[in-house]
Amino acid sequence: MIEVILLERIDRLGHMGQVVKVRPGFARNFLLPHQKALRATKANLELFEKQRAQLEAKNASEREASQAKASKMDGLKLVVIRQASETGQLYGSVSARDVSDAAKESKYPIDRMQVQIDTPIKALGLFPVKVKLHPEVTIKVTINVARSPEEAAVQAEKGAAVTKAAAERAEVEAAFGVPGEGAAPAAEGEEAAAPKKAKKTKAKAAAAEGEEAEAPKAKKPRAKKAAEG
Repeated sequence: MIEVILLERIDRLGHMGQVVKVRPGFARNFLLPHQKALRATKANLELFEKQRAQLEAKNASEREASQAKASKMDGLKLVVIRQASETGQLYGSVSARDVSDAAKESKYPIDRMQVQIDTPIKALGLFPVKVKLHPEVTIKVTINVARSPEEAAVQAEKGAAVTKAAAERAEVEAAFGVPGEGAAPAAEGEEAAAPKKAKKTKAKAAAAEGEEAEAPKAKKPRAKKAAEG
């Protein structure tokens, strides 16, 4: 673990000016190259204290600008066109770069480093994604993942993904009205027909038994006449 001085607020780590311990890889690959922290050396500590007022004023100004931008961007909907199977599964997943590229077409471009996708997006549909405009200002935008702009428009209207199963269900609803209405009467008819079939079967069985019972009675008179002769 190494000590660094935070130059801005970092989630689950600390606020500006705090000296915290982090893993060397995290500091080397993220905090230091993105100017989010300084190594906590004696010289850097002195430098930070001299520039603290200036850094805090700059941070406050950037926060206010981000809050004003957030008020206009909050609830923003972005369309990402991707290939997918009939069941709606993507061939891959939506990345932060995809979101950033989709935002370029809007009035409010988003840097891919600001995009936070907590759960991988691997299907068609509407998904909320966090965008961190400032270390202390975060908004949510909706990512509409579809196979075409037309499909995206339908999803935005229905609020759900458009898949083959959904399309077939929509056709059934359009043909029969409320789902299941056409199936219920048929089922009831089958249930009503079942007792009738059972009665017919019993009647046939009873008739067969009656014929078998009458057959021996017909033979007895013939045997008696033969004895008289």
